[in-house]
Amino acid sequence: MASSSTFADINRAAEFVRKRIRTLPEIAIILGSGSGSLADSVETPTALPYARIPGWPISTVKGHAGRLVVGTLAGKRVAMMQGRVHYYEGYTAERTVFPVRVLQRLGINFLIVTNAAGGINPDFQPGDLMLITDHINLLGLGGANPLRGPNDERLGPRFPDMSRAYDRELQESAWRAAAETGLFLRQGVYAGLAGPSFETPAELRFLRGIGVDAVGMSTVSEVIAARHGGTRVLGISVISNRANLDGSHPADHEEVLRATQTAVPKLGRLLESILRSPA
Repeated sequence: MASSSTFADINRAAEFVRKRIRTLPEIAIILGSGSGSLADSVETPTALPYARIPGWPISTVKGHAGRLVVGTLAGKRVAMMQGRVHYYEGYTAERTVFPVRVLQRLGINFLIVTNAAGGINPDFQPGDLMLITDHINLLGLGGANPLRGPNDERLGPRFPDMSRAYDRELQESAWRAAAETGLFLRQGVYAGLAGPSFETPAELRFLRGIGVDAVGMSTVSEVIAARHGGTRVLGISVISNRANLDGSHPADHEEVLRATQTAVPKLGRLLESILRSPA
């Protein structure tokens, strides 16, 4: 797998997509594990398999269909990613954010990232939706930051600020949307780990101790790249399982997918409501 992408690579992929879609997207949505069916709601869609887009990394994980779907949803021009790639698949952190870079070159106004996450907060239940208010990038703190290496100023500054990684106005829009649709919405801090192994009970207790509410194996690198390029971000986690703090219930990817799929209708209603009146 290629380990890096140049500005020319990003432009090449963006031009490929631009020539094959009816209209440029204003909003991009990354659909996490098990929620790819939400792209079925897109009207007048153009679906591009990732394998066709030059340089676009290919997902190898069940629950990630691997298509870019561009069309309209709730009256907005959207680009929906049916699945993402992960660091644990063998890609560098920098390569996992190639799609975000391409979407930025297509001119998106903001990015919505979704994921399936394990609930560490004891109040959380499988099927809950959590608004991400902040994250802890444990993968990046260990050195695997998507901005590592030479910086291309055309993509963003050398040292981007991350104090407001998740846009506060977009969070207010999400709260209003939840109230309007009668959906219960939680909020919390998401921790991004490398995976693919699930966490040990001791690791989960450590995460809870440092203020983590939900944990997963994606998202944070995409958010960093988005903010590096000046794109506003809204993050939503689907709580797919409760943290196994005592080792009594082994974690399982099939369980994650099942729990996520039950929450997909709620996530879809929330996203459409947000799109109707974004900040």
